[in-house]
Amino acid sequence: MSDLKAKATTLLRMHDDFVVLPTVWDAWSARAIVDAGFAAISIGSHPLADARGQQDGEGMSLDDALEGIARITAAVDVPVSADLESGYDTAPAELIDRLLDAGAVGLNVEDTVHSEGRMREPQEHADTIAGLRAAADAAGVDVVINARTDAFVRPELHGGDPVAQAVERMLLAEQAGARCLYPVKVPDAAALTAVLEAVTLPVNVIAHPRDGSTVDGLQDIRALGARRVTFGPMLQRALTATIADLAGPWR
Repeated sequence: MSDLKAKATTLLRMHDDFVVLPTVWDAWSARAIVDAGFAAISIGSHPLADARGQQDGEGMSLDDALEGIARITAAVDVPVSADLESGYDTAPAELIDRLLDAGAVGLNVEDTVHSEGRMREPQEHADTIAGLRAAADAAGVDVVINARTDAFVRPELHGGDPVAQAVERMLLAEQAGARCLYPVKVPDAAALTAVLEAVTLPVNVIAHPRDGSTVDGLQDIRALGARRVTFGPMLQRALTATIADLAGPWR
Protein backbone atom coordinates (compact mmCIF):
# COMPACT_ATOMS: atom_id res chain seq x y z
CA MET A 1 0.00 0.00 0.00
CA SER A 2 2.92 2.38 0.63
CA ASP A 3 3.92 1.99 -3.03
CA LEU A 4 0.40 2.90 -4.12
CA LYS A 5 0.38 5.92 -1.82
CA ALA A 6 3.66 7.14 -3.30
CA LYS A 7 2.47 6.62 -6.87
CA ALA A 8 -0.80 8.44 -6.20
CA THR A 9 1.08 11.39 -4.73
CA THR A 10 3.46 11.42 -7.69
CA LEU A 11 0.58 11.36 -10.17
CA LEU A 12 -1.25 14.15 -8.39
CA ARG A 13 1.85 16.37 -8.30
CA MET A 14 2.28 15.96 -12.06
CA HIS A 15 -0.96 17.92 -12.44
CA ASP A 16 0.54 20.97 -10.71
CA ASP A 17 2.02 22.10 -14.00
CA PHE A 18 1.05 20.17 -17.15
CA VAL A 19 0.98 16.44 -17.81
CA VAL A 20 0.43 14.20 -20.83
CA LEU A 21 -0.73 10.70 -19.90
CA PRO A 22 -0.62 8.62 -23.10
CA THR A 23 -3.49 6.15 -23.21
CA VAL A 24 -2.56 2.46 -23.42
CA TRP A 25 -4.48 -0.82 -23.63
CA ASP A 26 -2.14 -3.71 -22.80
CA ALA A 27 1.25 -4.52 -21.29
CA TRP A 28 3.06 -4.07 -24.62
CA SER A 29 1.71 -0.59 -25.30
CA ALA A 30 2.33 0.41 -21.67
CA ARG A 31 5.97 -0.67 -21.80
CA ALA A 32 6.44 1.08 -25.16
CA ILE A 33 5.13 4.37 -23.78
CA VAL A 34 7.23 4.17 -20.61
CA ASP A 35 10.30 3.28 -22.69
CA ALA A 36 9.54 6.43 -24.73
CA GLY A 37 10.14 8.46 -21.57
CA PHE A 38 6.70 8.99 -20.03
CA ALA A 39 6.54 8.89 -16.24
CA ALA A 40 2.85 7.97 -15.94
CA ILE A 41 0.15 6.52 -18.21
CA SER A 42 -3.59 6.23 -18.56
CA ILE A 43 -5.69 3.24 -19.59
CA GLY A 44 -8.70 3.88 -21.80
CA SER A 45 -11.81 1.72 -21.62
CA HIS A 46 -12.30 1.92 -25.39
CA PRO A 47 -8.83 0.73 -26.44
CA LEU A 48 -8.78 -1.85 -23.63
CA ALA A 49 -12.12 -3.24 -24.81
CA ASP A 50 -10.89 -3.30 -28.42
CA ALA A 51 -7.76 -5.17 -27.35
CA ARG A 52 -9.96 -7.75 -25.62
CA GLY A 53 -12.41 -8.11 -28.51
CA GLN A 54 -15.19 -6.50 -26.48
CA GLN A 55 -17.27 -3.33 -26.66
CA ASP A 56 -16.75 0.01 -25.00
CA GLY A 57 -19.70 1.36 -23.00
CA GLU A 58 -19.32 -1.34 -20.33
CA GLY A 59 -19.39 -4.18 -22.82
CA MET A 60 -16.65 -5.54 -20.60
CA SER A 61 -17.50 -6.62 -17.08
CA LEU A 62 -15.72 -4.99 -14.16
CA ASP A 63 -13.74 -8.20 -13.75
CA ASP A 64 -12.66 -8.00 -17.39
CA ALA A 65 -11.56 -4.39 -17.07
CA LEU A 66 -9.66 -4.96 -13.84
CA GLU A 67 -7.90 -8.02 -15.25
CA GLY A 68 -6.61 -5.89 -18.11
CA ILE A 69 -5.64 -3.07 -15.77
CA ALA A 70 -3.74 -5.43 -13.46
CA ARG A 71 -1.72 -6.81 -16.38
CA ILE A 72 -0.68 -3.28 -17.32
CA THR A 73 0.25 -2.15 -13.80
CA ALA A 74 2.32 -5.32 -13.37
CA ALA A 75 4.24 -4.53 -16.55
CA VAL A 76 5.40 -0.99 -15.66
CA ASP A 77 6.62 0.74 -12.52
CA VAL A 78 4.92 4.12 -13.02
CA PRO A 79 1.63 5.62 -11.79
CA VAL A 80 -1.35 4.37 -13.78
CA SER A 81 -4.77 6.00 -14.14
CA ALA A 82 -7.55 3.68 -15.28
CA ASP A 83 -10.87 4.38 -16.99
CA LEU A 84 -13.72 2.52 -15.25
CA GLU A 85 -16.47 4.10 -17.37
CA SER A 86 -19.47 4.92 -15.14
CA GLY A 87 -18.41 2.44 -12.46
CA TYR A 88 -20.05 -0.78 -13.67
CA ASP A 89 -22.95 -0.38 -11.24
CA THR A 90 -20.52 -0.95 -8.38
CA ALA A 91 -20.58 0.82 -5.01
CA PRO A 92 -17.82 3.44 -4.69
CA ALA A 93 -16.07 1.73 -1.78
CA GLU A 94 -15.83 -1.56 -3.64
CA LEU A 95 -14.72 0.19 -6.83
CA ILE A 96 -11.85 1.95 -5.05
CA ASP A 97 -10.78 -1.22 -3.25
CA ARG A 98 -10.70 -3.20 -6.47
CA LEU A 99 -8.95 -0.42 -8.40
CA LEU A 100 -6.18 -0.33 -5.79
CA ASP A 101 -5.97 -4.14 -5.78
CA ALA A 102 -5.36 -3.92 -9.53
CA GLY A 103 -2.49 -1.49 -8.92
CA ALA A 104 -3.93 1.73 -10.37
CA VAL A 105 -3.86 5.05 -8.49
CA GLY A 106 -5.98 7.19 -10.80
CA LEU A 107 -9.61 6.73 -11.81
CA ASN A 108 -11.63 8.09 -14.70
CA VAL A 109 -15.39 7.98 -14.04
CA GLU A 110 -18.09 9.35 -16.33
CA ASP A 111 -21.69 10.42 -15.87
CA THR A 112 -23.29 8.27 -18.60
CA VAL A 113 -24.80 5.19 -16.92
CA HIS A 114 -24.47 2.64 -19.70
CA SER A 115 -26.58 -0.06 -18.10
CA GLU A 116 -29.55 2.31 -17.92
CA GLY A 117 -29.03 4.38 -21.07
CA ARG A 118 -29.12 7.65 -19.16
CA MET A 119 -26.91 10.39 -17.76
CA ARG A 120 -26.62 10.97 -14.05
CA GLU A 121 -28.09 14.21 -12.82
CA PRO A 122 -25.37 16.76 -11.92
CA GLN A 123 -25.67 16.31 -8.14
CA GLU A 124 -26.03 12.55 -8.54
CA HIS A 125 -22.70 12.39 -10.35
CA ALA A 126 -21.14 14.65 -7.72
CA ASP A 127 -22.40 12.28 -5.04
CA THR A 128 -20.71 9.42 -6.89
CA ILE A 129 -17.45 11.38 -6.91
CA ALA A 130 -17.86 12.12 -3.21
CA GLY A 131 -18.33 8.43 -2.48
CA LEU A 132 -15.17 7.56 -4.38
CA ARG A 133 -13.25 10.32 -2.59
CA ALA A 134 -14.39 9.07 0.81
CA ALA A 135 -13.41 5.50 -0.04
CA ALA A 136 -9.97 6.56 -1.29
CA ASP A 137 -9.41 8.66 1.81
CA ALA A 138 -10.40 5.72 3.99
CA ALA A 139 -7.87 3.56 2.16
CA GLY A 140 -5.20 6.20 2.77
CA VAL A 141 -4.43 6.65 -0.94
CA ASP A 142 -5.04 10.00 -2.64
CA VAL A 143 -6.52 8.42 -5.75
CA VAL A 144 -6.53 10.95 -8.59
CA ILE A 145 -10.22 10.95 -9.50
CA ASN A 146 -10.71 12.34 -13.00
CA ALA A 147 -14.38 13.33 -13.14
CA ARG A 148 -15.70 13.07 -16.69
CA THR A 149 -18.86 14.55 -18.11
CA ASP A 150 -20.43 13.59 -21.44
CA ALA A 151 -22.34 16.88 -21.58
CA PHE A 152 -20.84 17.72 -24.98
CA VAL A 153 -21.12 14.29 -26.59
CA ARG A 154 -24.51 13.14 -25.27
CA PRO A 155 -26.67 16.31 -25.12
CA GLU A 156 -29.79 14.25 -25.81
CA LEU A 157 -29.35 12.63 -22.39
CA HIS A 158 -29.49 15.89 -20.43
CA GLY A 159 -31.56 18.15 -22.66
CA GLY A 160 -29.77 21.34 -21.66
CA ASP A 161 -27.17 23.68 -23.06
CA PRO A 162 -23.96 21.62 -23.31
CA VAL A 163 -21.66 24.36 -22.06
CA ALA A 164 -23.88 25.20 -19.10
CA GLN A 165 -24.24 21.52 -18.27
CA ALA A 166 -20.49 20.93 -18.49
CA VAL A 167 -19.74 23.90 -16.24
CA GLU A 168 -22.32 22.86 -13.65
CA ARG A 169 -21.22 19.24 -13.60
CA MET A 170 -17.52 20.04 -13.43
CA LEU A 171 -17.99 22.59 -10.67
CA LEU A 172 -19.99 20.11 -8.58
CA ALA A 173 -17.40 17.39 -9.20
CA GLU A 174 -14.66 19.73 -8.02
CA GLN A 175 -16.59 20.44 -4.82
CA ALA A 176 -17.15 16.69 -4.33
CA GLY A 177 -13.45 15.83 -4.22
CA ALA A 178 -12.29 15.17 -7.77
CA ARG A 179 -8.64 15.89 -8.49
CA CYS A 180 -9.04 16.51 -12.23
CA LEU A 181 -11.98 17.37 -14.51
CA TYR A 182 -12.75 15.99 -17.94
CA PRO A 183 -15.38 17.59 -20.20
CA VAL A 184 -14.78 15.01 -22.92
CA LYS A 185 -14.65 16.25 -26.52
CA VAL A 186 -14.99 19.90 -25.62
CA PRO A 187 -15.92 21.34 -29.04
CA ASP A 188 -13.82 24.49 -29.22
CA ALA A 189 -11.64 26.96 -27.35
CA ALA A 190 -14.61 29.04 -26.20
CA ALA A 191 -16.26 26.05 -24.52
CA LEU A 192 -13.01 24.97 -22.89
CA THR A 193 -12.42 28.51 -21.63
CA ALA A 194 -15.90 28.60 -20.10
CA VAL A 195 -15.10 25.47 -18.07
CA LEU A 196 -11.63 26.68 -17.12
CA GLU A 197 -12.98 30.00 -15.87
CA ALA A 198 -15.51 28.22 -13.61
CA VAL A 199 -13.18 25.74 -11.88
CA THR A 200 -9.78 25.68 -10.24
CA LEU A 201 -8.82 22.02 -10.74
CA PRO A 202 -6.74 20.76 -13.68
CA VAL A 203 -8.85 20.11 -16.78
CA ASN A 204 -8.19 17.17 -19.11
CA VAL A 205 -8.33 17.48 -22.91
CA ILE A 206 -8.43 14.52 -25.29
CA ALA A 207 -6.07 14.69 -28.26
CA HIS A 208 -4.87 12.68 -31.25
CA PRO A 209 -1.08 12.20 -31.07
CA ARG A 210 -0.63 13.49 -34.64
CA ASP A 211 -3.70 15.62 -35.35
CA GLY A 212 -4.07 17.38 -32.00
CA SER A 213 -7.37 18.30 -30.40
CA THR A 214 -10.47 20.39 -31.05
CA VAL A 215 -8.48 23.33 -29.64
CA ASP A 216 -5.42 22.54 -31.82
CA GLY A 217 -2.04 21.26 -30.69
CA LEU A 218 -0.13 20.70 -27.49
CA GLN A 219 1.04 24.27 -27.02
CA ASP A 220 -2.44 25.63 -27.78
CA ILE A 221 -3.99 23.35 -25.15
CA ARG A 222 -1.43 24.47 -22.62
CA ALA A 223 -1.80 28.15 -23.51
CA LEU A 224 -5.55 28.01 -22.90
CA GLY A 225 -4.92 26.74 -19.37
CA ALA A 226 -5.75 23.04 -19.49
CA ARG A 227 -3.26 20.97 -17.51
CA ARG A 228 -3.72 17.39 -18.67
CA VAL A 229 -3.90 15.55 -21.99
CA THR A 230 -4.93 11.96 -22.67
CA PHE A 231 -5.38 10.17 -26.00
CA GLY A 232 -8.51 8.07 -25.45
CA PRO A 233 -8.68 5.50 -28.29
CA MET A 234 -6.77 7.70 -30.73
CA LEU A 235 -3.23 6.44 -30.16
CA GLN A 236 -4.44 2.92 -30.83
CA ARG A 237 -6.26 4.09 -33.97
CA ALA A 238 -3.17 5.93 -35.21
CA LEU A 239 -1.10 2.79 -34.75
CA THR A 240 -3.68 0.76 -36.63
CA ALA A 241 -3.11 2.93 -39.69
CA THR A 242 0.66 2.60 -39.25
CA ILE A 243 0.37 -1.19 -39.09
CA ALA A 244 -1.57 -1.17 -42.35
CA ASP A 245 1.16 0.95 -43.97
CA LEU A 246 3.88 -1.41 -42.76
CA ALA A 247 2.17 -4.67 -43.56
CA GLY A 248 0.34 -3.63 -46.72
CA PRO A 249 3.29 -3.96 -49.14
CA TRP A 250 3.63 -7.61 -48.05
CA ARG A 251 0.02 -8.45 -48.87
